[in-house]
Amino acid sequence: MEGSVYLPAVERRPAEPRLKLAPKPLWPGWLASIAVAALAYAIHYLPFAPFRVGTRRPISAAILAILIGALAANFLPLGVRILHGAKDCVRRAIPLTIVLTGASLSFANATAVGWRAFAIIVVTMTAAMASAYLCGRMLKLSPGASVLIGAGTAICGNSAIIAVAPLIDAEDNDVMLSVGAINILGLALMFVSPFAGGLLGLNDQSYGVWAGTTIHAVPQAVAAGFAFSEKAGGLATLVKLVRVALLAPLLLILAFSYAGSRKERVKVHLSRLIPPFLWGFLALFALNSLGFLPSLHFQNGYSVESSSMLAEAGNLLLTLSMAALGLEVNVRILAKAGGAAMAAGTLTCIATCAASYLLIRALL
Repeated sequence: MEGSVYLPAVERRPAEPRLKLAPKPLWPGWLASIAVAALAYAIHYLPFAPFRVGTRRPISAAILAILIGALAANFLPLGVRILHGAKDCVRRAIPLTIVLTGASLSFANATAVGWRAFAIIVVTMTAAMASAYLCGRMLKLSPGASVLIGAGTAICGNSAIIAVAPLIDAEDNDVMLSVGAINILGLALMFVSPFAGGLLGLNDQSYGVWAGTTIHAVPQAVAAGFAFSEKAGGLATLVKLVRVALLAPLLLILAFSYAGSRKERVKVHLSRLIPPFLWGFLALFALNSLGFLPSLHFQNGYSVESSSMLAEAGNLLLTLSMAALGLEVNVRILAKAGGAAMAAGTLTCIATCAASYLLIRALL
């Protein structure tokens, strides 16, 4: 899961101890992230097109936040302290964002497509892994980089790459190339998907499944889903989190597949394959489904659902985390991703989107 804080499911043998450095202050990065998020909301609520079209606001604050953050990171001398604080903001805000998203969903969402959505998820993930391997061979990319690009596309971007790399004994260069390609393509797909979904004539349900099964990282899928509609955003989040949960069986499959070919011993922690934030999401999801989240009633007769308040808090944190992610974007570093890795990642992304779209048209 992108930006989350939990113990690694897979780890190598411990390296030599390093000298401890003095901690860097985090508040400059947090303050910059809050400022970017506030500016994004100010632009989001501008009363004219394209920010307001009728009663809709098609450009979400979260997407504006990552754009503004990226522009600031690459055109302003922000310094290392802001980058360090932005990274901390992402690590802390994204897991809580996902937990709070559970308050806006219920079993009704999960059963809206049922086994069909799960079938689309599994087949689309398989198509991503297979196409990445085939495209990598065709473009003479290393097997390790091909598998990492497939995992990043199929599951959850950088987190899947980092989890899979020690299992397949990937080289550092393979990790760098795959992370660079997946970051660029994930951002591009996040921006393109809402417009492509409209051009393809997808409804809220179909688009939610499409975004949830194709977009790389969790915050990207959530932002792209809510940029289309609130219903599509909730479903995209649910579908995407099913993909995140499927990282566990993928790691087990790869662990056994590469058991005889690894150069060093690695340890797989079965208890850590599901990140803690996923349990928090499921807890709120279950409470909302069972009607255990109360309504708040005030003396003036006004009432508000606590589920709505939690969901809105999740939207605010989503915008904050996307602002922090934008402040981490370094175009020069991302541009170093190799041409073969970018080509393989692009072809894999296209194949994944096509497979998901055809399955949606056939099953939903």
